[in-house]
Amino acid sequence: MDGNNKPVVNLISKPENMLKTVYTACRTCYSADYPINIYNGADDEEKMLKLINRVISSGHYSTIEHIQVTFAISNVSRACTHQLVRHRHMSFSQKSQRYVKEKGQFDYIIPPTIEKNDELKSKYIDFMNKISQQYQEFVEAGIPAEDARFVLPNAAASSLVASLNLREMIHLANLRLCTRAQYEIRTMVKMMCDALVAEEPWLKPYLVPKCERYGFCDEDKSCGRMKTREQLGF
Repeated sequence: MDGNNKPVVNLISKPENMLKTVYTACRTCYSADYPINIYNGADDEEKMLKLINRVISSGHYSTIEHIQVTFAISNVSRACTHQLVRHRHMSFSQKSQRYVKEKGQFDYIIPPTIEKNDELKSKYIDFMNKISQQYQEFVEAGIPAEDARFVLPNAAASSLVASLNLREMIHLANLRLCTRAQYEIRTMVKMMCDALVAEEPWLKPYLVPKCERYGFCDEDKSCGRMKTREQLGF
């Protein structure tokens, strides 16, 4: 069937006291007091945010690795998940094309560039239908799903559970919110960030494109949003 192109992203797990936990990790590095005393006494949000910002800005990222968040993600293409799983320090549990047989027309994603062209969209849908028919023929002939899947395209929709620590979450956002990132993963990561910021508003300044954090663009081909290193003279 013609799939809905929008990813479905839900934050399903995070620490209850994320801010206090990060603050405790940061404060412990500079205090003779017991960490549990620091944690129990942490009640000044402005003070906590000030220290956290100073520590993160200094590159002391180990202090944010204690935080683990988990997302349930659906309706994204295999092309998108192939990019996501290349990120380090993440854990994935993804719908298996070996064990899950597609019944009828498999769900798929249509790129916006094709979606807006009626003629090409029609050809795209027709091609997906032909792939589905061939897949079903293989399965009905007794070909194992793990072999029949060889004909399935990168457009095929997938689902997964993804977990990562806060350091990697910030890194993921900095890279994939860049306008040069592919549109689908950029959309998905933006939804991940929005879901987390809705629960932890203090993270908003960190979950942004890297140029916003650096103050310049370090890409070979800049979108022009920020000045490049060369333009700034370094």
